[in-house]
Amino acid sequence: MVKILLRYLLGLFFVIAGFNHFLNPEFYLPLIPDYLPYPIWINTISGIMEILLGLGVFGEKFSKVAAWGIVVLLILFIPSHIYFIQIGSCVDGGLCVPEWIAWIRLLVIHPILVFWAYIFTKNKSYGK
Repeated sequence: MVKILLRYLLGLFFVIAGFNHFLNPEFYLPLIPDYLPYPIWINTISGIMEILLGLGVFGEKFSKVAAWGIVVLLILFIPSHIYFIQIGSCVDGGLCVPEWIAWIRLLVIHPILVFWAYIFTKNKSYGK
């Protein structure tokens, strides 16, 4: 029962985060490192992938593949977290936090999210 709840919460978390890329792109765009081209496309693709992968974990058929996709997506987001620290953990008109919070986000929260998704890559019996 707990595993089912965790799986649905994971899916819901990523679906909401994915839609947020479209509702508030001005939040995400400054977090995309300057050395990456086409930030609008990166934001759009990230949002679409988060929505699709979040929906994917809801069903038994695609849950394992979707969970692996979330793990990969989270790994791909690491440069953005590092970039955020490099620019002083603050973007004009956007997210500003103390640097230690940015480090906690990178070194604690992000690995927890990866592990949360990884749990659902392991077995076929997701409901037990």
